[in-house]
Amino acid sequence: MDKLQQAFELFDTYNKQDPTTLVWDNITYPSEYFYALALYNWVLKLEPEASEAVLLASRSQHIGRWTITRKTYPDGKAGYLNWRSDLAKFHAITSGYMMLQAGYDEDFIEEVKRIILKQKIKLDPEVQLIENALCLVFLEFQFEDFIRKHDDEKLIHIIKKTWKKMSQPGQDAALKLNYSAKASALLGQALA
Repeated sequence: MDKLQQAFELFDTYNKQDPTTLVWDNITYPSEYFYALALYNWVLKLEPEASEAVLLASRSQHIGRWTITRKTYPDGKAGYLNWRSDLAKFHAITSGYMMLQAGYDEDFIEEVKRIILKQKIKLDPEVQLIENALCLVFLEFQFEDFIRKHDDEKLIHIIKKTWKKMSQPGQDAALKLNYSAKASALLGQALA
């Protein structure tokens, strides 16, 4: 087994421990394992020749996300931002440790961590590729759940923020997704 496959095996084994599950196409998955596979698949759809660093970042972007819960941080925007920042650092450190176990050197691991931490997002095409893929995972697999939980005004705001995060290839792919009538209407309003 090569280093890439060893790292994937370590990431996947860890993410399969997620106690929360979701059902997709009548199959139950540990949530973060499912989303890691979905992110990886979107990266390959957007860029079939994606670098090894991007592939590793995609499979470990949210590794172990369930271990640091939102409810352990104060309500409000500042609490949310601190939670997200701490999570990103946790993901980078955790994936780095696993990549080291798989045989990657420190310099390469730092490159993957930089992508996970989304450094220079609008300047680095690899970081932007991950951001596009993350937004597409949200729109394809999570947006319908948000529709059930939030009012239209909040949802339109979420779509606008998501759209700004993506570059043209991500936006083009987002327009080709199959949405419910409600999601299509909200998307139309947000992009009008």
